Amino acid sequence: MTDQFDFISIKKKANVHFNGASISHAIVLKDGTKKTLGVILPTENALTFKTLIAERIEILSGECSVQIGHAPEIRIYKSGESFQIPAHSQFRIKTSEVVDYICHFE
Repeated sequence: MTDQFDFISIKKKANVHFNGASISHAIVLKDGTKKTLGVILPTENALTFKTLIAERIEILSGECSVQIGHAPEIRIYKSGESFQIPAHSQFRIKTSEVVDYICHFE
């Protein structure tokens, strides 16, 4: 996989969630595929995100713990790894370091 996207449109306005603990920008690729590129900053509490459509979160740098849906398991994801979230679900994410990510809308 390459380390850049070519021929994209970028939404200028940032998506800011949880008082700035999560910041991302939406991009649209030439073929119409939509993604967000962002960072999650360290927080005391896990951040809960709800999904309308299925998503795949690819961790570019950093490490985080993730709970998907209401499952009891919490998994650790690191740079180079990704996780899937079903449509109409949620995930909780917590980190003690800056996490750089791409959200692929599936």
